[in-house]
Amino acid sequence: MKETPLSNCERRFLLRAIEEKKRLDGRQTYDYRNIKISFGTDYGCCIVELGKTRVLGQVSCELVSPKLNRATEGILFFNLELSQMAAPAFEPGRQSDLLVKLNRLLERCLRNSKCIDTESLCVVAGEKVWQIRVDLHLLNHDGNIIDAASIAAIVALCHFRRPDVSVQGEEVTLYTPEERDPVPLSVHHVPVCVSFAFFQQGTFLLVDPSEREERVMDGLLVIAVNKHREICTIQSSGGIMLLKEQVLRCSKIAGVKAAEITELIQKALENDRKVRKEGGKFGFAESIANQRITTFKMEEAPVDTSDVEEKAEEIIAETEPPPEVVSKPLLWSPGTAQIGGVENSWGDPEESEQEEEDTGSDEAVLLDGAEVDTAPEASNSGSQDTPIVLSDSEEEEMIILEPDKNPKKIRTQTVSTKQEKAPSKKPVKKRKKKTAN
Repeated sequence: MKETPLSNCERRFLLRAIEEKKRLDGRQTYDYRNIKISFGTDYGCCIVELGKTRVLGQVSCELVSPKLNRATEGILFFNLELSQMAAPAFEPGRQSDLLVKLNRLLERCLRNSKCIDTESLCVVAGEKVWQIRVDLHLLNHDGNIIDAASIAAIVALCHFRRPDVSVQGEEVTLYTPEERDPVPLSVHHVPVCVSFAFFQQGTFLLVDPSEREERVMDGLLVIAVNKHREICTIQSSGGIMLLKEQVLRCSKIAGVKAAEITELIQKALENDRKVRKEGGKFGFAESIANQRITTFKMEEAPVDTSDVEEKAEEIIAETEPPPEVVSKPLLWSPGTAQIGGVENSWGDPEESEQEEEDTGSDEAVLLDGAEVDTAPEASNSGSQDTPIVLSDSEEEEMIILEPDKNPKKIRTQTVSTKQEKAPSKKPVKKRKKKTAN
């Protein structure tokens, strides 16, 4: 895990705020961030939010062979994953020291404390037992991962239901949820991890440190305790020396916080149980608050339709009556029509005739000029036996050679490109023949 180090200015600012018993998010020294628990549509799926730190918990099960030294006990397996989606500092594809430490702490807190009755997971002694797997995914990292992960793990285990089984001789029958109701796990107690951060060699103490506070802390103390104030596990890291009075003080604070968190977990489980029993809506989509951009549904608003007809009649009476004069279409020529107040000149027969006359006059002038220009050329070319090639690109000349006769010239006059662009419906082409003298 490669974190961006804090600057000296930020470090001094955070340490000075802690000395003055002030925190960046406005909490007091022993205050926890807001905890929100939401359940998915399947049993054993939940999301726990501790401030901005979010952890997804998913429980699954399967029938496996038991361990040789524990033939009548089921298997509990915990797996925590830290992906780059939670924080860019996490490296994918390898287990960091932080990940190994968190997984070991979860196993000591939940499996070694015997919070789940593993003997009730035995189906056939020495042959078939239930293996319960708890997968935890860190969705967003804002400090205190172990507390959020422990809450998500125990909530998912309390919410999970395994399929019911029956044993007849050597046959093991597994029933679907439609055939028989799933069976919940046997939970003895609810352990919760509570983290304490120490600053300046144990002089100052904070509960539930955030991500920035973890960067400047000198040591961390994690105590796993249940609501009966029974310590399940305790771990200190950072290399600081703590006094006995400090540890006892932290254990008392942890007992109070664990009782509050356990009560919150029980309320969330009870609410979900009631909603599922009554057939209401449940799942992650329903836990999203309305009136937000990310919401899927909006609450239905009642609409009063009792006096719709009266209001409609009043609106119609207040409006101005429509004009009586309606424009009629003007038919200028077959296939054309005029609709509206402005006259349309398209398709006007008078203009089309005038355009044809103008085009015809231009072509006549052009042809006359061509006859005048080509006459002297024809007289001069009669004395030559070789074909005449004109350099002008606008004129083409064709020489027809006949035996015992003078060569005849056939000159064609083409219309220039500028005149071809002139509007005309039918281009006129004329061929002029001139016999050489």
